[in-house]
Amino acid sequence: MKNYLIVGGSSGIGKKLVELLAENGHNVYATFNEKPQEDSDNVHFSQMNILGEDVPDVEFLPESLDGMVYCPGSINLKPFHRIKEQEFLDDYRLQVIGAVKIIQAALPRLKKSGHASVVLFSTVAVQSGFNFHSIVSSSKGAVEGLTRALAAELAPSVRVNAVAPSLTDTPLAGRLLSNDGKKAALGEKNPMKRVGEPADIAHAVKFLLGEESSWVTGQILHVDGGASSLTM
Repeated sequence: MKNYLIVGGSSGIGKKLVELLAENGHNVYATFNEKPQEDSDNVHFSQMNILGEDVPDVEFLPESLDGMVYCPGSINLKPFHRIKEQEFLDDYRLQVIGAVKIIQAALPRLKKSGHASVVLFSTVAVQSGFNFHSIVSSSKGAVEGLTRALAAELAPSVRVNAVAPSLTDTPLAGRLLSNDGKKAALGEKNPMKRVGEPADIAHAVKFLLGEESSWVTGQILHVDGGASSLTM
């Protein structure tokens, strides 16, 4: 039984990951921002506003932490000429600075484990240029750089990797997948002829957290139905 922190574990990929880890008997410490969540036998929820705290309170965590995942994100798609400077700053603050703050706060607990794993999230849009993705591509590009830098600095006691999904059917992508027609049309653009499901991504994250990936660090794992490498 291991101890895992899932930041943003109340919906989407984070919620599915919490379920998978709990089903495998691990202790899961998950956070939510606004909507309270109920604890279960081995899942413990705490409120955390990653944008509103100078130093996140991690006193609810055990002394030793085997892994953590940072799930908060946004998909703000706009034509470049319409984007205000503050929108870039706000997105960077959520996607990058939020991850930095919680990793720093949890780091003593991660190091105490001696074999901990940190998983962050990028996007297929970093490696593949898409219209209107300049905000998210900029922030997630920084996440990929942070992943590699921390992997080098924290080895061998803490592994750091990132998962880069393509479009996935989560509340975060709700505006893009608001009806079955949109979902089908966007799915047709993927080599696998569907959009991703939370379980597709959560299983990959679970692999990166576990002992099966003990020799994997500093990597960006593309879980995207082939969108980043295949042409149709």
